[in-house]
Amino acid sequence: MGFPTHIVSAGGIVEDGNGNILLVKAHDDGWVYPGGITEVGENLIDGVIREIKEESGIDVTVSHLVNIVSSTGIHKWYDGVTDVPTKVMFDFVCKVEGGELSTSEETSDCRWVAKDKVLDFITLPAIRTRYEAYLNFSDSVNYIEYITPTTTECNVKVQRYL
Repeated sequence: MGFPTHIVSAGGIVEDGNGNILLVKAHDDGWVYPGGITEVGENLIDGVIREIKEESGIDVTVSHLVNIVSSTGIHKWYDGVTDVPTKVMFDFVCKVEGGELSTSEETSDCRWVAKDKVLDFITLPAIRTRYEAYLNFSDSVNYIEYITPTTTECNVKVQRYL
């Protein structure tokens, strides 16, 4: 029996203390909150801190976990050929500690957006669902399962467990 293949990633919903959330414009996905795949030997907290810094130039501390997400569908990468395996994602609320906004190889823009205006920017259904779960957070970690047959579709099930 072979080991199953999952991508493990971490996302950071970064609050600036003034009612704003950090968004980055990813080349392929439009506006999202920063995050990405953890590297071999890297824990989730270090991974989300690194991803935020790489994608936006902002230094953060992690406050708390808000979402555990399973993307259980296998879909094609942007090249239309490569299979993207199932994913397990962890969304953390983070607090800004410093740094300066800057783009990267992965981002074409980054900015602070009023918390209540973020959904005006985010168009990917899966990212919208995860951000909405953050907005409705009530001290119980959300468990979200979704399947994304295409980048414009998202079949979602949200539960609160922890």
